[in-house]
Parts: sequence; structure tokens; C-alpha cells
Amino acid sequence: MDLIRSGKAPEVIRRKGAEGNLPLPVEDKIEILALLASGPEAGLREKALETFQGWDGGELRRIMASPQTSPTVLRFAAQQVLAGREDLRETLLWNPSLPAAFHDLLQPEPAPMPAVAGPAGEPPSPPQPGPLPRSPIPEAAEESHSPTEPEPNPELEPIPTPDEAGIRLLAKLAAGVHVDNVDTPPEVTKHDDELTPEDRQTLIQKVARMTVVEKIKAALTGNLETRSLLIRDSNKIVSRAVLQSPKISDTEAEGYAAAKNVSEEVLRLLALNRKFMRSYVVMRALANNPRTPIDVTVPLIRRMNDRDLKGLALNRNVPEVIRSLAIKAIKQKEEATKPKLPGKH
Repeated sequence: MDLIRSGKAPEVIRRKGAEGNLPLPVEDKIEILALLASGPEAGLREKALETFQGWDGGELRRIMASPQTSPTVLRFAAQQVLAGREDLRETLLWNPSLPAAFHDLLQPEPAPMPAVAGPAGEPPSPPQPGPLPRSPIPEAAEESHSPTEPEPNPELEPIPTPDEAGIRLLAKLAAGVHVDNVDTPPEVTKHDDELTPEDRQTLIQKVARMTVVEKIKAALTGNLETRSLLIRDSNKIVSRAVLQSPKISDTEAEGYAAAKNVSEEVLRLLALNRKFMRSYVVMRALANNPRTPIDVTVPLIRRMNDRDLKGLALNRNVPEVIRSLAIKAIKQKEEATKPKLPGKH
């Protein structure tokens, strides 16, 4: 990253960065695309823009929702919204770190009314600014409401998707905004040693009925039992919120790192968390988990001690490439510790 920022990275690294193929966290890959798309090399600029335009929308929205994302990346993303990534507009507008100039620029403008033809011989009247388009209202609803006493219709209000609502809540919580309009069941906030078997059964049922926003609040404020349920949620935003909970211990993180029933996204986020990766047992559990992505496991091999390297080399559950790299690392260590014979003269 430092080499690319300073413009001193080799050409092969810059090219792989423009393709999004460097073995780095997604946040760093997107920042590299932003840097190369603003660089002096036309070929790399075009490739970086093409890669960004084709990037997975869910990953981009997650990064653009975080107030910790670099302003450089947010400015670049705002420019790309104007160039076609319309799906990022609302997420960026909710990010408190977005520069004010781009916030104003991304605000949608009201659509003009179409020209209305006047009487014969007169030119059509010019378009006039009009209200934003409204969602259609069923005919029966239109007939049942008096035009002089309109009643609020929920169809007129844009309802955010669960993912959008979750992203907004995460952005608010990360920005320090207090959210008190999301209720959680009492079983969620009870101490773990206070939970009865009935509480646990009730908790499972209530978690299953929660909305995405309620799950996020429960993930951040709930107990161990709640987090163990939500870490396996199919919505990535919910599982990400679990890992952002200040209540997670190293022992709990180790359990998630070794789990075979969590998503690859959870394992990748664990590897990106410096607090968790300071724990050797968490790092070792990730390396031995067959679900951990290969690009996450490879850098961990260098940190493993001799005993755990031998265990990894014999672990037939992990991918063959990981076993091969572990064997190679063992041989390199053995070569480095061999006494060197005096050279012949």
C-alpha cells in the first residue's frame, strides 16, 4: 500500500492492483483502485475504473457505509456514482465522512414536468420544476380518500430494503449516534449465566422473527448466546455487527475462527481485526479452518511455530496448497538452522 501511495510500486504490482488481484483486504483493494484511477498512466486508469465498475455491490456498499473509509475513496466513489454506480448513491449520502461538496453534488434533483402543448398556434409551455415521482396508489385507495382530507399512505414513503436499513444503522452507530428506537427482547440482554433453558428456546424463536435492524442492535448489545446465533445469520451485515460488539472475548473469537458453520466473510473479517489477530490461538484456529479463504490463510503461515506448522502440514481438511506451503515453510526453517560447512578454497 505504501509503495502504491508513493508511486514507487513495480509495474506488475500496479497492474495487479488495477485488476483487483492483490492479496489484500477488500478495503485496501478499493483504495488502490481509487489511487490508480487518478494516476498518470492511462492504461492503469482505464483498467482500475473498469474493475471498480464491475465490483460486487454488497462489498462496495459495506465499505462506503463505514465512516472510517478514507475520504479519497469516498470522493472517488462519488465520482463513479455520477458515472454509473447509482447503487452507491444512498449509502454515500448516509456516510458522515463524505465531503460536503460531494454530499450536495449527489443529492438527487427533482424531475422536470414535461412540456404541455397550449392552444393551436401557441408554442408549448416550458417545463416547470415538479415534485419527485411517486409510487403508484391502487385505484381503490384513491377512491376511498377524499381529495380535501388526504390520509397518509405508507406506499408514498420509500421503504428501505433490509440491507439498506442495516447499513444505515451501522453507519450511525459507528459515527457515535445513539439509536434508542430499536427494542430488543429481555433474553437478549440477560447475563449468560442467568439464561434458563426456557430463555434459550425463547431467544432462538425471537431471533428468528427479528428484522435486520433489530438483529444488528442485538448483535452489538446482546449476550454470548445471542451472538452465537447471529454470527451464523445469512445477512453479512448482521454477522459483521456481531464482530463489532465490544463484548467479544478472545475465547469467543477463537470459537468463531474454528467454526465450520460460519460464512467465509466472517472468517475474513476476523483476520482483518487487529485486536483478534493479536491472539495466537485465534490466528492458529483460522489457519486450520478449511473454510478460511486461501488468501487469508497464506499470510498466517509465516506466524506459526514449528509444532503448529507440522500439524497444519498433516491436516487433510485444509486445501492442498496450504499443506504444501506449510511443508515448504518447515523445510525453509530446517535449512536456516542447519550448521553451514566451511567453503572449499
